[in-house]
Amino acid sequence: MNKKVIIFGIILAAALGGGFLYRSMQSQTGSSEQAEHAQENAEGHEEGAEHNEHGDAHEGHDEHGETGIVRMTGEMQKQNGVAVAPAMKQSLAGVISATGKVETNADRIAHVSPPISGKIVAVRASLGDSVAAGQTLVTLDSVELGEALNRYHQSKTRLALAQSNMERVRSLVEKKIAARKDIYQAETEFKMAQSELHTDTERLSLYGVALPGRRGENQRRPLLPVRSPIGGIITEKHAIVGELSDPTKSLYTVADLSSVWLQIDINEKDLAKVHKGQSAIVTVSAFPDSKLKGRITYIADLVDQATRTVKARIEVANPGRRLKPEMFATVELTLAADAPAVLVVPEEALQDLDGKKVVFVAEHDDEFVPRPVEIGRTAGGMVEIISGLHEGERYAFKGAFILKSEIKKGEMTDEHGHGE
Repeated sequence: MNKKVIIFGIILAAALGGGFLYRSMQSQTGSSEQAEHAQENAEGHEEGAEHNEHGDAHEGHDEHGETGIVRMTGEMQKQNGVAVAPAMKQSLAGVISATGKVETNADRIAHVSPPISGKIVAVRASLGDSVAAGQTLVTLDSVELGEALNRYHQSKTRLALAQSNMERVRSLVEKKIAARKDIYQAETEFKMAQSELHTDTERLSLYGVALPGRRGENQRRPLLPVRSPIGGIITEKHAIVGELSDPTKSLYTVADLSSVWLQIDINEKDLAKVHKGQSAIVTVSAFPDSKLKGRITYIADLVDQATRTVKARIEVANPGRRLKPEMFATVELTLAADAPAVLVVPEEALQDLDGKKVVFVAEHDDEFVPRPVEIGRTAGGMVEIISGLHEGERYAFKGAFILKSEIKKGEMTDEHGHGE
């Protein structure tokens, strides 16, 4: 009996010892795994810190997720055209805005018709062509031209005969063979022949025909060239080979579009602020960044009863012929700057970033922060700042687009890094 108790005690002790050993090993294993996880987390934090420390030096994001600082050395600022100045107040000129339509300058348009009747034998220009002053557009075969040339040759022959007769009579008078009254008669006939030749020469010049040489030198039937009186663009064409044409029919319309007119409507209440010669800024939707300068050349004397507006005309220089007739345009008439001074910045200092208007404020000499601002009126290339910027704060009044590009470049770099 005692022997059985001893054996049972030994077995129980072995079981208890094995369980304790198993729990001890599990505890050591768990501690080891926790230590490994802790070490991995620590290494991860160190790598993240190192990435932040050595990341993009040009821009970043703050704790609120907003675009951060743009860093640019003074030398880089000069190379990129970034210029800084303190924000200042100034009187902002008032503006009257109006819409209008582009028209051809009626003082620079020509309807081309032949001076005499004839049949069109050649068409040398087409719709949309650019032509020079004096360029031949159409050639006519004209009976009237042939008659005018015959009269010219006859007048030339009569003048030669009158001159010869006058010299013969003068010689006879000197020899006292002929009476002195005969020389007066010969001189009168010579002057009449001169006058007729001059008239026939002017007629050919009016037709645009060069004076011919001796009769019989050119046996070909003369043709009448119809030339453009001005340089410009052909906006209408009615010339067709084989058709008869006369001075009552316009063959072409040529317009000089280097200058155009803009017809606008001015509200009756604004008439006291508008006058002839006043400057205007014209923009069209096709070229929103192009601002063309013009001036008011005409203000109508009648008020439209329905709209209570007055018609006005603005003449605008049109380099590159960007403004096309029938285009709609927006006009800003600048008024005198008599309002209180307000905080303003140039239009180019404003940039669109994440759906907001921002100004790049210079926090330090080489650090710029995009500051959202609220804007007001715009006049003469300057924009009123209602809030977001204070007087005296230094900001980038030039090169703001370059700073914005640096931010966008940094965002693309971040997205590419996260994608990897």
